[in-house]
Amino acid sequence: MENNAKTVKIAVVQAAPIIMDKDATLKKTIALIKEAADKGAEIVVFPEAFVPAYPRGLSFGCVVGSRTMEGRKDWQRYYENSVAVPSDFTKALGKAAREAGVYVSIGIIERDANEINSTLYCTVIFFGPDGELLGKHRKLKPTGSERLIWGEGDGSTLTVVDTPYGKMGSLICWENYMPLARAAMYAKGVKLYIAPTADSREVYQSTLKHIALEGRCFVISCNQYVEKNMYPKDLNYYHELENQPEIMCPGGSCIVDPLGRYVVEPVYNKEEILIGELDLDLIVQSRLDFDPNGHYSRPDVFELIIHE
Repeated sequence: MENNAKTVKIAVVQAAPIIMDKDATLKKTIALIKEAADKGAEIVVFPEAFVPAYPRGLSFGCVVGSRTMEGRKDWQRYYENSVAVPSDFTKALGKAAREAGVYVSIGIIERDANEINSTLYCTVIFFGPDGELLGKHRKLKPTGSERLIWGEGDGSTLTVVDTPYGKMGSLICWENYMPLARAAMYAKGVKLYIAPTADSREVYQSTLKHIALEGRCFVISCNQYVEKNMYPKDLNYYHELENQPEIMCPGGSCIVDPLGRYVVEPVYNKEEILIGELDLDLIVQSRLDFDPNGHYSRPDVFELIIHE
């Protein structure tokens, strides 16, 4: 695809799902896509695990050495509200992308479309402005207790999508601390680096700036804004949230340019659609003195092998 565009307008949707309710979240997502398009967005980015939730604060009854039946039932609810790819759910998202005329990147919890296994994956899916499902990326390494509820992706979904604005790809949350995963994205020519996350710490902003500088790419980071009162109170383990703060995830979504500067500064403590217009010429300009795939790559010394 020819990359003739000089600019692109990105919408970063910092919002919460209707937790554990994929159908209600679908309706909200479709409305947010339309709202972002009405603001002039050409690419719309949603957070990690937007459908049906990033289950922050919940253990699903799991401790080392034992699990509970009540926790298994909460997990089944999570499973039943996860998304098969492809499915009627993804068709509805594709239709929304087509009607809005935008690219969409959204984090979902994915289950096997053929129901051969019951493992869940933390996944990003991509849609084109024609409504087509362009691909997906499964998180390679769930972090900490995420490993209890999500399986591991593999190299077959290190997906990069061609757009008129340059190649677009994604690593999810702490995958962005994996040096060789980042190197794989750079090697694939990513210029629009989508980094959905559940990490709202100030120190994570340093990671996003580093990636932008290291990859000489735009980094688009999207997080949820979640309050405790958004959780369904009939969860068996709802009591585990008693000691959680009222704002359980304050956000911190942002856009960083290839020289490590904010195009859109982090937003906290509210739902908001962040809009940033990216000057794509900055990608080439930034590579005058550092090109990760060119004069700074030293393939005579280093070799990257990606098992896809």
